[in-house]
Amino acid sequence: MSTTPLGKTVPAATAPAPAGGRPSRVRWKMFVLLLGVVALNYIDRGSVSVALPLITDDLGLSKETTGFVLSAFFWTYALMQIPGGWLADRFGPRRMVSGACIGWGVAQAATAAATGAGSLLGYRLLLGAVEAPVMPAGGKLNAQWLPAKERGRGAVLLDGGAPLGAALGGILISALIAWTGSWRTSFVIAGVLTVVIGLCAAWYVRDTPREHPGVNDAEAAYIESAHAAEDAAGPADERTGLRPYLRHRSFWAMCLGWMGFNGVFYGLLTWGPLYLSETKGFDIKTIGWSTLVIFGSGFVGELTGGWISDRRKAAGAGANAVMRTMMGVAGAAVVAGLLGVVLVPDPTTAVVLLSAVMFFLRWAGLYWSLPSTLAGRSNAGVVGGAMNLAGNIAGIVTPIAVGYIVGGTGSYTWALLYFVGAGVLFTVSSLVIDYSRRLAVR
Repeated sequence: MSTTPLGKTVPAATAPAPAGGRPSRVRWKMFVLLLGVVALNYIDRGSVSVALPLITDDLGLSKETTGFVLSAFFWTYALMQIPGGWLADRFGPRRMVSGACIGWGVAQAATAAATGAGSLLGYRLLLGAVEAPVMPAGGKLNAQWLPAKERGRGAVLLDGGAPLGAALGGILISALIAWTGSWRTSFVIAGVLTVVIGLCAAWYVRDTPREHPGVNDAEAAYIESAHAAEDAAGPADERTGLRPYLRHRSFWAMCLGWMGFNGVFYGLLTWGPLYLSETKGFDIKTIGWSTLVIFGSGFVGELTGGWISDRRKAAGAGANAVMRTMMGVAGAAVVAGLLGVVLVPDPTTAVVLLSAVMFFLRWAGLYWSLPSTLAGRSNAGVVGGAMNLAGNIAGIVTPIAVGYIVGGTGSYTWALLYFVGAGVLFTVSSLVIDYSRRLAVR
């Protein structure tokens, strides 16, 4: 037992496991499965970008129209974030993760039927709507399944699916196109695989540790004792909805930081392949391998960031010292790397710099520990949805803005400077958040 500065008695977060054996490790197996789910999420949403040189020729899309098509996914994806988070809080994350995964697999396969800009835009709207609940539900699972000291690794496993999916999507979709001779067939294959993974998620994921047949008493008690300590040290953990958080600076800084991060990430995800094709002369196969290297670096960076965060916290460093230092370093590296891409025209150097940008940018995956840190377990879904709504406003704006910038100037230079501005927003906002305590909402 220990005593907080407020005089509360707190049970030890590392209470010994009860007799009966060592704790099982189901929580980590589940987060590896979630890594796969989110990776498929990004393979499917990014497949249009990888196939874009073929799709634009096939459907006769202008640069401006292409920007709207790339943006369309984010319209419904952003709109459904808060409802998706609320549903995860209300009905449990298991239903939302598995149902969304199955739904977007169907939508991905249906995209193969697009005959023009209008139908392609419609299928992208559908894909965004059904994918929306996955990340808020994942943030909810991070809160329900992990002690505070493990949430950094859990967050980056969850969010690490984004760069992993973008990396694998580039090589897999380009390989499928080369193998089948059709971007449409590759979309159908990707959609069927996604439905299968959604069924696996429905079978394995549970809302809480006690509900999972593979979790032994030792693992459940370890998690529950850590949650009890967390609850005793801060404000009450009860469902309040989103409104009480709107008066807190850390909430808005979290949202703006995630917006800045996504301004860079979604810009490179949606326009990166076409940038490499049109400015560096890469063919579809070279685009696939370059995408693998760039976003694969992001995946390695994300896991590295989670490991550094949890290791520093375990060594006794405070949450603010850890997170502000890491986000500050990441933001500075991102801004410097993007400026380097603007100044250095060599294709190989551009890929190396973009890989470095993605390595440090993905340290922001630690943001997915913030909904539980700031809002507790009861409100992690809706607060995570609000954060992702803000982030995906950048997803809406960025593809359209880049389309008009490139179409109007005939160059990607100002588009890259737009990404630099988004990197500055991420950095400044990340330094304002108080990572050390749950927000009081009463």
